[in-house]
Amino acid sequence: MTKSKIDLSAAPNASFQIESESGPSEPIKKKEEAPESEKPSLADAYSEKPRLNPELIGETLLDRMPNPTGWRLLILPYQGRGKTAGGIFLPTDTVEKNQVSTQVGYVLKVGPLAYKDTEKFPSGPWCEEKQWVMFARYAGSRFQIDGGEVRILNDDEILSTILDPEDIHQLT
Repeated sequence: MTKSKIDLSAAPNASFQIESESGPSEPIKKKEEAPESEKPSLADAYSEKPRLNPELIGETLLDRMPNPTGWRLLILPYQGRGKTAGGIFLPTDTVEKNQVSTQVGYVLKVGPLAYKDTEKFPSGPWCEEKQWVMFARYAGSRFQIDGGEVRILNDDEILSTILDPEDIHQLT
């Protein structure tokens, strides 16, 4: 039986050297990943904070996002302004709190059964992909994905369509 000595003083992500009677072993090689700067992220879709440029949401990023099932919609909530009209920058906590309670979002994907019920939606769909919409303040299921938050809402949770999210002022 050989006794091994493991050096745990290295950083958590570093490779470890195992010393045994036969000498040091080869370092453990990590699987090479693509650099973070090359992977598209939802945060890259914002041309200038807080303006979302929907054209910057590439196909590969959309493909990596969840596909809504049934009558659900995938919505990207509007982040809101990072500073006041007077130029005072808002704390990150305040901006994040406003994003959680936002009522405006951009429709990224529509589920296969959304707006197919002609009894419920006799005049047709209430919204389509690539449209700005309003919804109830805490509607839908929220989750984080690559640099941003997205929500999944039911098709009947859409309250209206809008042209520009800056036109809607949030009540506090």
